[in-house]
Amino acid sequence: MVEWDGQACDLMIALHARRSLASIRHFRRRFPERPLIVVLTGTDVYRDIHSNPDARASLQMADRLIVLQERALDELTKAERVKADIVYQSCDTNLKHAPIARRFRIASLGHLRDEKDPFCIARALAFAPAPEIEIVQVGDALSTADRIETLAWMQRDARYRWIGGRPHGNALRWLASSHLMVLSSRMEGGANVICEAARIGVPVIASKVSGNIGMLGPQYSGYYALGDERALAKTIERARTDPSFYRLLQTQLRRRRALFSPAAEASGLFGTVRKAVAAARAR
Repeated sequence: MVEWDGQACDLMIALHARRSLASIRHFRRRFPERPLIVVLTGTDVYRDIHSNPDARASLQMADRLIVLQERALDELTKAERVKADIVYQSCDTNLKHAPIARRFRIASLGHLRDEKDPFCIARALAFAPAPEIEIVQVGDALSTADRIETLAWMQRDARYRWIGGRPHGNALRWLASSHLMVLSSRMEGGANVICEAARIGVPVIASKVSGNIGMLGPQYSGYYALGDERALAKTIERARTDPSFYRLLQTQLRRRRALFSPAAEASGLFGTVRKAVAAARAR
């Protein structure tokens, strides 16, 4: 975790309420009159701000708060919502959706962490027998146990392939060559990989959790029940075999695409900065 080194600055934007508390307190002591913005991550929104005193202290000191998707506002108190802005992350890429022709490729991007339920996609293969399905899992195994489990899944089903962590550009090319992206997270603050899929044009199948709903919208048709590999397999099969359903996912995702543009993110961030400056002056 990088902490502020105390150098003079006009404003602080702190990422992660709990982990940034030391820097936030240092900034407030040194520059009590200057604006402070705190960006709330998934573990902030869905865990720490409800129980951790460090996270609560950061929220109280902030002039403005940033959340990364619309449903995160539901986790804040009325007073906190008043000073919160939604700023969606963005993706700047020229890649276009160009799925491979020989197989039905499904990408899963993200390090193998428990919060991501990373092996739900592998478990789903038992209920999706089509031989043309190919799962490509991109991301580092962060523990020996996860690495062992990943290798075991590859031995169990040749349709599942883990390729480890890749440079960002390479990971996006794997995404662009896929027919679908699966996001199986148990907890999400606002997954940037959804921004990337939307900007490229890759339909998303996502666990029905608050953070994903806040990114894709409540009416999106590509959700499945969290942790339910049978439901995930059923949704994959529907997307693979029903062209009208596949087109619906494309259309619904296209409607969200503008939210994740670099221009929209910059506009939102600058708007929050202006509000933070005004709030600091009014203190």
